[in-house]
Amino acid sequence: MSSGFFALLDDISALVKASAVSLNDVPAHVVKTSGKVSGIVIDDTAVTPKYVVGLDPSRELSIIYRIAKRSLINKLLILSPAALVLGYLAPWAITPILMFGGAYLCFEGYEKVHSMFSKHPNVNTETEEVKVITPEELEQERVTGAVRTDIILSAEIMAIAYSQVRDQPFVNQILIMLAVAIFITIAVYGFVGFIVKLDDIGLHFAQKKYSPFTQKLGRSTVKFMPHFLSILSVVGTAAMLWVGAEIIAHGIPFTNHLLHDLEHSLNTFPVIAWLTKAVACAICGLVLGFAVEKMVILAKNILKKKR
Repeated sequence: MSSGFFALLDDISALVKASAVSLNDVPAHVVKTSGKVSGIVIDDTAVTPKYVVGLDPSRELSIIYRIAKRSLINKLLILSPAALVLGYLAPWAITPILMFGGAYLCFEGYEKVHSMFSKHPNVNTETEEVKVITPEELEQERVTGAVRTDIILSAEIMAIAYSQVRDQPFVNQILIMLAVAIFITIAVYGFVGFIVKLDDIGLHFAQKKYSPFTQKLGRSTVKFMPHFLSILSVVGTAAMLWVGAEIIAHGIPFTNHLLHDLEHSLNTFPVIAWLTKAVACAICGLVLGFAVEKMVILAKNILKKKR
């Protein structure tokens, strides 16, 4: 009886040790998985600041906090469980979902590029009704728009994260997914908060109580911020096209092999290989976005005719 009891204790001890060894791998997998979604993280970071532009500066951090909170809730309570359930019940569905999200990113990226170069017609205020909304309504509208974009990007992040841990024990899958969700959200929105308050930081250091060098640095920061935000917007659009096209390419065996062959042919120049792949994907993403836009317009026209 006692020997059986001690044998059971030995089994439990061995199981605990094995679990501890397995859990020690979690931080490494979190870092590896976070690196795999870096393109989408860049996109998310570059896109978000536009949602607070033109609003009350005193509300900027509050708005970013609201977006970040919704983003984290979506990742933890909806997207991570959905990825785990799909991975268990229908693992074949992960790739099509990723590709659908990639197509959406290409569409969004194309729309942004198109808006940059298209001429906007002047609005005739005499014939068109102007919608008047309160600052609170505008803030809510911005938050809603940001969360809508974020949930697509977050879904891509969590789906890619799951694809990197599907061979891990189930407990590790949960821990890594949750850790990635928390780490990515804090990193993205912490950096976004820093970006949108840089002009305020510059104004603070431009005061006369600081040294001439510090004042000059503060004024330079304030002057540079509009240009920086414009650059960030372009980078975000490029990242959206690049990431979207790369996700789709990885879902198609032929194009996936092409990407690997391209990287392999330039493997002696890693930076050039990465840049070439990113530019090629961005161009393809632009073409895909154009195609998706035409399909969306066609679908809308068909629905109008049916009505």
